[in-house]
Amino acid sequence: MTSPEIAEEVLDDLEVLRARDPRGLLPAVAGAGAQVRETARLTDEADLRRVTEGGRPRGLVIVGRREGAVAAEVIRTLLGPSSPVTVDVVPGPALPVWTGPSDIAVVATRTGAGRYAVAPAYEAARRGVSLVGIGAEDAPLRAACSAARAPYVPIPASRVQHTTLWSLLTPLLKLATDLELIPAGVADLEGIATALDEVATECGPAQESFVNPAKTLALELLDALPVIVAEGPLAGAAATRIADQLATLAGLPVSGFRLPDQRVAACAVLGGPLAPQADDDFFRDRADDEGRRLRLLTIRDTEAGELDGAGEREPRSAAEAIDQVLRTAAAHNIPVSGLAEYGDAARFGRLPRLARQLAVADFSAVYLALALDNERALRS
Repeated sequence: MTSPEIAEEVLDDLEVLRARDPRGLLPAVAGAGAQVRETARLTDEADLRRVTEGGRPRGLVIVGRREGAVAAEVIRTLLGPSSPVTVDVVPGPALPVWTGPSDIAVVATRTGAGRYAVAPAYEAARRGVSLVGIGAEDAPLRAACSAARAPYVPIPASRVQHTTLWSLLTPLLKLATDLELIPAGVADLEGIATALDEVATECGPAQESFVNPAKTLALELLDALPVIVAEGPLAGAAATRIADQLATLAGLPVSGFRLPDQRVAACAVLGGPLAPQADDDFFRDRADDEGRRLRLLTIRDTEAGELDGAGEREPRSAAEAIDQVLRTAAAHNIPVSGLAEYGDAARFGRLPRLARQLAVADFSAVYLALALDNERALRS
C-alpha cells in the first residue's frame, strides 16, 4: 500500500501528476464549469422546442447508465413525489411498455452507441414518442434522432470518459425547465458553472495538499474503507456517482447508505466487526497498521427534509438520522470526512452545492488514482 508521505509528495509534484495522467483526467475535471456552459449552448442549438412546444408530457422516460442514470436520478429527485409527470429511469434497450405518443423519451449516453442507446431511440420513433438524444457527435444515436427529426445534443470529442456527467445533466435540466417541471431558478446553470469554477481553483493541482480539500480527502481515503452516508435522495444520487468514481478510477470498494431509510444499516456497519476495537487508541501512530480501516464520508443536503419529505418513510428525519450516524461513528472511533463542507456553502443554491460536492469528489477520486498510479497501470 502506498504510504501517505509518498502519496502527498506525488500529489504536490505537478510533473509527476502530468506523467501519471495520460488521459488528462485532471484538466477534464477542472473544466467542468466550462463543460456546463458549452453544453448549455449546444442544447440551445439543438432546439428542444421541437419536443416542448406541445406542453407537459404524461411521462418522462430517461434511458441512461452510470453517468446518465445519475443525471436522471437528479432530475427525478428535483421533481419529487408531487411531480405532475411520471419519471422513469431505465437502462435500455427496452422502453417501458406504457410509453406512447403523450410521453417524452430522453436517451442520455456519453457514446451514443450500443444497443442500449440506439434501440430505444428507434423504438420511440416507432411508437410516436417524442425523442431527445444526447451522445457523441457522430454516434449512431444521432442518426436515429435525425431519422425521427428529434433534437440531438452532441457531446464534443474532447470530453474524457468518466468526466461527462454535466454534459448529460445540463440538457436534462434545460428540458425540465422548458417543460415547467422545475422553476428556472432551481436549474441555475450559471450558478452551477460558477460553483464548479471555484472548486477547480480551490482543488486544482497547483494547490498544495495542506490547503487543497480534494487532495486532503484523497489522502484520507488512501488507507480507508469508505462508508458514504447521504442526507436524503439528492445526496443519495451524488453518493451513487461518488462510489462509482472511487471504484472505477481508484479501485476502492465503497459502501453507501441513503438516509433516513438506511440509517439502521449504516449504524450496524459502523459498529460492526470492521470497527476499531474498544482498546484501540485513536491517536496512536498507524503507520505500521495492515489493511484498511473504516472512514465515514458524509454528503449533506440540509434542504432534503423540506423539499423531499413527502417521499420519505420518516418525513423530516434525514438530518436526525445523519446525526445518529455521526454519534455512532464517534462512539467507535471511526474518522469522519465531510464532503465539501469547507467555506461558506450556504451562499450557494441547492444544485450549485451539489455541484461543489460532486466536483470535490471527482478531484479526490482522480488524485487517489494518480497517487496509486492506476491510470498508467491500467493502460500498460
